[in-house]
Formats: sequence, C-alpha cells, structure tokens
Amino acid sequence: MPRTSDQTHAAAPGHEAPKARPRQTICGDLDMRIDRNGTWFYHGSPIGRKELVRLFSTVLKREDDGSYWLETPVEKGRIIVEDAPFLAVEMEAEGAGRNRRIRFRTNVDDWVTLDDDHPLRVEHDGETGEPSPYVLVRPGLEARINRPVFYELVEMGVEEDAGDEKGVHYGVWSTGTFFPLGTLTETD
Repeated sequence: MPRTSDQTHAAAPGHEAPKARPRQTICGDLDMRIDRNGTWFYHGSPIGRKELVRLFSTVLKREDDGSYWLETPVEKGRIIVEDAPFLAVEMEAEGAGRNRRIRFRTNVDDWVTLDDDHPLRVEHDGETGEPSPYVLVRPGLEARINRPVFYELVEMGVEEDAGDEKGVHYGVWSTGTFFPLGTLTETD
C-alpha cells in the first residue's frame, strides 16, 4: 500500500529515505527503467508511445543520492536509469569560433544549448579510453551524446592551450565558453 510523506517509510538498500512533499504519496520502486540507449521500459516491455515517454520525462527528478524518481505533486516513485536518462540524438550549430552556439535535441524532443548552465562532460573508460560524452539537460539530469552526434561535435573541435600542466585541450566553443573533449599529448 502506498505511503504518504507523513508516514514512516524505510529507504531502499543503498539509498536514503525519499524526500516527499507534505501529503505526497511515496509509491516506492516502480517496475520502470531507462536503458543505456534511452529506451523506457515498463514491466520489462518498451514503452512504444513517444508521447507517453515525453510525459514521463517531464516529471523525472534525481535525488542527491543519485536515485531517479517520477514525481508529481501527489505521487513519487523510484525508477532505474542504467546510464543517463536522455540521449542527445541531433545537433545544430550556428556561428563560428567563440561565438558558435551548439544545441542538442534529446530523444524526448527537448532542445538544450551547450552553455555554462548546460555544460558538457566527457568520461573516458579506464580500460579502453573510449569517451562517453554527456550534456546537462536540467539539474541532475543528463543526456548521453550518441556516437554519430559526438563525431559531428569532434569535427568542430579546436586546440586550446589550457594554461596549466594539463597542456593542450581539444574541444569546442559554444556561447563563449570552451568545452574540452580531451587533452592532447605530444604523442597525439
């Protein structure tokens, strides 16, 4: 039975107790997940209606402990996200150099401009060195940039001196900010 926020509720293993608004019902763990490719599943089956996925995406939140929740004013339920909840599937660029403006479209048709409020980060696999690039869509929620879009981004890259011991960075400019994609070394 769902619990309201003014009832005692235990946290799932490895997670803090969820924060709830007054009179908000905590539904617990929902049998819903988002896979690495941005596909949403319910009870193990893909959700085929893009409009429904879009609706769910508008109420997706992330807690400080890293857990993901679908949250409305009256209910809150935890879901599983394998990597990032969104996937950047398209890129647009206007202008050139430091004045370039880069925008990404997500798999749920949100557009996000690469800027100080929506930065780029690139994680590199410790074994393979393969990059995994992400852009912040909204607080706590990122989109992983898919491979074809990342290749487009790399094509726009330039070398910039980091001005520190890290040497020269390879990256892109958007809205007056430089976003590194990686560091160049003498062997590069």
